[in-house]
Amino acid sequence: MINDLWYKNAVVYCLSVATFMDASGDGVGDFAGLIRRLDYLQGLGVTAIWLMPFQSSPYRDDGYDVSNYYDVDARFGTLGDFVEFTHAAKQRGIRLIIDLVVNHTSNEHMWFKEACKDPDSPYRDWYVWSKKKPRNANKGMVFPGVQKSTWSFEPRARAWYFHRFYDFQPDLNTANPHVQAEILKIMGFWIQLGVSGFRMDAVPFVIATKCPTVDKPVEQYAMLRTFREFLQWREGDAIILAEANVLPDTDMQYFGRAGDRMHMMFNFEANQNLFFALAASDVRPLIKALKATAPRPKTAQWGMFLRNHDELDLGRLTKRQRDAVFQAFGPDKSMQLYDRGIRRRLAPMLGGDRRRIELAYSLMFTLPGTPVLRYGDEIGMGDDLSLPERNCARTPMQWSTEPQAGFTKSAKPILPIISAGPFGYRHVNAAQQRRDPNSLLNWMERIIRMRKEIPEAGWGDFDFVATNDICVLAIRYDWRNNSVLFIHNLASTPREIKFTVRRDIPDQTLVNVLSDDHSQPDARGRHRVILEGYGYRWYRVGGLDYLLKRTDIDVD
Repeated sequence: MINDLWYKNAVVYCLSVATFMDASGDGVGDFAGLIRRLDYLQGLGVTAIWLMPFQSSPYRDDGYDVSNYYDVDARFGTLGDFVEFTHAAKQRGIRLIIDLVVNHTSNEHMWFKEACKDPDSPYRDWYVWSKKKPRNANKGMVFPGVQKSTWSFEPRARAWYFHRFYDFQPDLNTANPHVQAEILKIMGFWIQLGVSGFRMDAVPFVIATKCPTVDKPVEQYAMLRTFREFLQWREGDAIILAEANVLPDTDMQYFGRAGDRMHMMFNFEANQNLFFALAASDVRPLIKALKATAPRPKTAQWGMFLRNHDELDLGRLTKRQRDAVFQAFGPDKSMQLYDRGIRRRLAPMLGGDRRRIELAYSLMFTLPGTPVLRYGDEIGMGDDLSLPERNCARTPMQWSTEPQAGFTKSAKPILPIISAGPFGYRHVNAAQQRRDPNSLLNWMERIIRMRKEIPEAGWGDFDFVATNDICVLAIRYDWRNNSVLFIHNLASTPREIKFTVRRDIPDQTLVNVLSDDHSQPDARGRHRVILEGYGYRWYRVGGLDYLLKRTDIDVD
């Protein structure tokens, strides 16, 4: 069971082929370059790669406007190159998850072109149309301030079409059985080529009813079970990781109460409250969010992340909380986006403070779920706020001090390399950090190695240990007769805490797995720990003979 549910204790690394490594020298990353960097990823310790879209696309939205689901964009290589990549990754024990963008297509997709040409085309009903502009056309925009409407007029079709995102991304009519069948075919195609799963984009919009007269869309949750069943038939251990920024009371609708829908979901609720906790040095809202998202089927899992390729969405926070996060991490308007988020990478958000960066990633790796890391974060890459919208945090990987950061031989990379300031490639790059035993990269390798040896965080039940300090988070995991305890001080000043781990455990010794700073309880079973500002501890409860104590089955 543990091996079958590999995603429960994985370490996922997200990257864009376009900005990772360019072997052809045309300024755009490609699969040939990515293959050459697989040893780097294996050395980092990741167990799965999440590839952002690489299918044929006009690339007006970083590939999230797909024009052919059954091909590789020529800039990145060929299907043959993709298969070589999946084979090379498999040789290194690395699984592959790819983006599945089926809420919408590009307006240059053959389906949409055919739908526009002829009202009797079989593809006409693959999209959502209206003879006149719907009354709610100015509502529900995903990109407020940039996007003006969710309906646009198509002259060739002489009708209005629905687009939840940009106007060049017409929504698919996912309620249409033919569209659903095509989605299954797309999944089957890439599974056959070696993929272990999909990160499904914009899931709440995929399953929502779409119609000119719909003011409040209704989610068609049964669709998720259809996707899941097909995947299990084709490849038993393949998964779907859902992007679904939803309220906790609907989580079970996406997972399925019997665990028969989505295998994984990103935990946006915890993510937003984590950033407020970091901004305010107050762990209480984070604890509340973790408790609210705790219920899930045994086979389901959360994806825990800090930053991704989109803006940091703060829409679930209160105005007071959101303002606190803006003030701490994105005070300038140029750092904010869509009236709800921050478009920066993590390292500059935290002022390049190594203590705070370590604290944030230590939290991510030890919260209940599977950690998802973004390319470049392992070396503390920065952002370029002169670039529009989210492109500021999507710049090419910084490999070395060579021209163009070792990403390409071309003088014109797909996006400008960060060259100025403290986050420029001459100061922040993988080559220099690999040679420095105290670098962030080598710290990240050690943390990943240790996290993979702590399945309790992926499989176990968790509980919060009282510290009587709102700045300190202490969380304990119990699984198969083993326990671990993680403690984090979110304040800049040292904190002293006293606590009891769990009274029914015979050996209360706390062994620090990251250093020699161990803890013994007093006569009353209480521990006393002093944490430096932004300090953290990873403890094994009861000593390092835990593998000899572990049971082969779950015990109450």
